[in-house]
Amino acid sequence: MKYRRYGRTEIEMPVITCGGMRFQQSWSDMPMEEIKRGGQANLEAAIRFSLEVGANHIETARGYGTSEMQLGQVLPRLNREELILQTKVCPEEDAKVFLENFEKSMAYLKTDYVDLFSIHGINNQELLDWTLRDGGCMEVALKLKEQGRVRHIGYSTHASEKVICAANASNAFDYCNVHWYFVNELNWEAIEVAAGNDMGVFIISPNDKGGKLYEPSEKLVELCGDLHPMQWNALFCLSRPEVHTLSMGVSCPQDFDTHLEMLDHYDNAYEVMAPIERKLRAELEKTHGSDWCAGWWKGLPEWDELPKGVNVKEILRLWTYAKALDLVPWGKMRYNLLGNAGHWFPGEKVSDYDRGEMKEKLNGSPFADRIPDILEEAHEMFNDVEVKRLSQSD
Repeated sequence: MKYRRYGRTEIEMPVITCGGMRFQQSWSDMPMEEIKRGGQANLEAAIRFSLEVGANHIETARGYGTSEMQLGQVLPRLNREELILQTKVCPEEDAKVFLENFEKSMAYLKTDYVDLFSIHGINNQELLDWTLRDGGCMEVALKLKEQGRVRHIGYSTHASEKVICAANASNAFDYCNVHWYFVNELNWEAIEVAAGNDMGVFIISPNDKGGKLYEPSEKLVELCGDLHPMQWNALFCLSRPEVHTLSMGVSCPQDFDTHLEMLDHYDNAYEVMAPIERKLRAELEKTHGSDWCAGWWKGLPEWDELPKGVNVKEILRLWTYAKALDLVPWGKMRYNLLGNAGHWFPGEKVSDYDRGEMKEKLNGSPFADRIPDILEEAHEMFNDVEVKRLSQSD
């Protein structure tokens, strides 16, 4: 394993995190006696294998159903001081509810403290306000830190870059869990703000939301050459010193294999990654033109400023990468969440909006005249059965 200093926490963080979002039995709480023995044995095997290879950062959340409870059956039998344990609790308007949920987490995990405590899903300005205001969730978290039950406080986010930049600029957090990878570079400014404040940076879901790379297109496989697309994307992220760890949501020990092989290239990540990046960017320009690739996102309003709440920026991002790199299954997975995922993935799919009004609202974009036709093409490409977030599956 390779390690990086996790910002001002001073933790030596493995560059691969053992994410606990996919190895639990249920997305809803349930009695431990209903957990299947085979599933629990698989979870324990994944944790033990993770520790054997040095991926000693175990990350879960109150919102991950039985994940905390199942981990709590294993953690007391491990050397706690060797673990970097992280859990996450969603912000609440009533900070007492936030504290109650933290207590549930600790009871399930059967531990006296967590190394990293995240406020889970600061996805808009209101949730950031709930967190940072007097008497809010951050006050609760700081008291827990004083008590020694929390060592470092951070947050996770699916917000717009504006909100993430504001959260990072507040200097209230020690680290952030954020989306940033090849098919979503829009949050880079927020990562630079985090680096300026010496915050740890954890990349959320680089393999799933980063392109469904565990089921890559033939085109992407060909462009990546000898590297698996998951390996290339990991090196793309880790070639930036501002990035510290990548979440690898594992369902079984074997899920680590491809990621561990990536570490053979860690010491010359940029040199290995860069030629493939040039190929991918050349393919994007061949498909869309250099002007589009240089600034398709510029001047685009957020979804709540647009007719029918259409999330134009997100749809254009999906279309840009899916069309050029044959990532249509990934585009469908993400597109059909729109309208179904609340503040975790806000805005709506393309609908019967007023084209004249849309063009007017998009007048800050150099591509305002083209965008309505692109939206229609994206809808034809992606529209399918509605998709729910994993946490809504049960």
